[in-house]
Amino acid sequence: MTDDWYARVSAIWADAHEMAEQDVVSAIDELVALRDPDDADAVFEAASARDYAGLEVQAEPLYRRAIELGLAPDILPRAVIQLASTLRNLGKEGEAIRLLENQLEEHPADEWTGPSAAFLALALASRGDDRDAASVALAALATYLPAYGASVRNYAIQLAERD
Repeated sequence: MTDDWYARVSAIWADAHEMAEQDVVSAIDELVALRDPDDADAVFEAASARDYAGLEVQAEPLYRRAIELGLAPDILPRAVIQLASTLRNLGKEGEAIRLLENQLEEHPADEWTGPSAAFLALALASRGDDRDAASVALAALATYLPAYGASVRNYAIQLAERD
């Protein structure tokens, strides 16, 4: 049942682009109803569906609840990124920045570094810290530049250090 549940959730997300946003929420909610109310993965999926549908006010407490319930280590970074993005959209840039900075400290060089940095740059820009946003984005991008990566990284550091 568990593997089937995850497969069914994945199938909805695979087809989400062809569905109305509220239909995605309804389809996910049908599957969430099959799980225990304290199932962190189910709560995370409910949050993600609402976030996808632009229902950030509803998504925020669900993301917080899923994290509180204890998501698996391979899902937790996604939940933090998605919560931070939701917070940014709700005008809570400061909290989003703190979450993402903590995430980058916990995941300094793994698959979550790039996405965390991208959303951190967005949150910084939303707060009006364009220079810091550019620095974060350039530092993350430098990793993917075979030529000039070191130079871009150094310039990103210099950009952040300027008054």
